[in-house]
Amino acid sequence: MKKISAKHILSPKLPEQLQDVPALLDAEGVAFTAIDTNNWAAGFPYTPKVEFRIAHTGQSIVLNYRVTEDSVRAVAADDGNVWEDSCCEFFSVPAGDDLYYNIECNCAGHMLIGCGPERENRERATQQVLDTVRRWSSLGCQPFKEKDAPAVWQLVLVVPVSAFYNHHITDLSGKTIRANFYKCGDKLRKVHFLSWNPIDVPSPDFHCPKFFGEVEFER
Repeated sequence: MKKISAKHILSPKLPEQLQDVPALLDAEGVAFTAIDTNNWAAGFPYTPKVEFRIAHTGQSIVLNYRVTEDSVRAVAADDGNVWEDSCCEFFSVPAGDDLYYNIECNCAGHMLIGCGPERENRERATQQVLDTVRRWSSLGCQPFKEKDAPAVWQLVLVVPVSAFYNHHITDLSGKTIRANFYKCGDKLRKVHFLSWNPIDVPSPDFHCPKFFGEVEFER
């Protein structure tokens, strides 16, 4: 099982303009980690270059993804089928129960959040909850059909603890949670399914909390 540490960054340091977050994380020495486990390479051999890094302020999780892939797509709106687009995902169990959250965001910053103990019958976040998650994509925020050309892009998400809407979390400092990080593109020309922590199931399925790794939030 993989483990990663999320550096504690003081809230006043977090830029108002999210496009400045990558520079802040550089200055804070927060390194990128690869999302490069292709669990189903026999059926889906394409493996784009995907990296992420994670930090926190105590009250928010700061995520930065960096992707290099052969094409990009951003058709879905908020609470739509963002996993069909060029999509980065963060699944986590933020408390000591069996509920996990799936936070999924496409390359135009459109996202969904779900919660539940299993893949089916998940409770989707309201638009009010989605609006609390600050987002920035280097590709902008307008939807677009697949662009069949190589692209390099970054995504920043600032996820407040209130986005874990079925729990009452006040401070992440010192907590260790189970989580996994993903990249997919179910309707791209080159379909792919990558994970940070390996998943040992026969066909693509990210809804597998038994295969989550660990994230330790520094004090």
